[in-house]
Amino acid sequence: MTEENPIGDLKADLDNLYREDAYTDLKVAQVRCLVPVKADGSPDDSRERIFMGETTLMSPRGPLPIHCPIDGAKTLEEALEKFPDAVNVAVEKLIEEAKEIQRQEASRIVVPGVAPAGMSGPGGKVTLR
Repeated sequence: MTEENPIGDLKADLDNLYREDAYTDLKVAQVRCLVPVKADGSPDDSRERIFMGETTLMSPRGPLPIHCPIDGAKTLEEALEKFPDAVNVAVEKLIEEAKEIQRQEASRIVVPGVAPAGMSGPGGKVTLR
């Protein structure tokens, strides 16, 4: 990154290209199949397909998009069979991450006269009412 080129040197990795095929049941399941291709667009049979699952769950705070790998699937049918378990694993991981964030927030040390980010009152002090 430089001042003349603020986004840096963008260059596609020609050895790691994929074509994306999308499948849906128009209800809850969305599966993307990433098919490896060569730089000319022809199939690259030396690499495995990658399946990704997507769905949206409703939470008390609104819709929660879930994106997850579907490990071990070799075909679309296998990916669809493994879809529910992959989503459950992703949701469990999100719950654990949320609990860890709550633990970290609960264990923060509050220093008198120093306001948490975005909560300063007059003179930078926390004002309690």
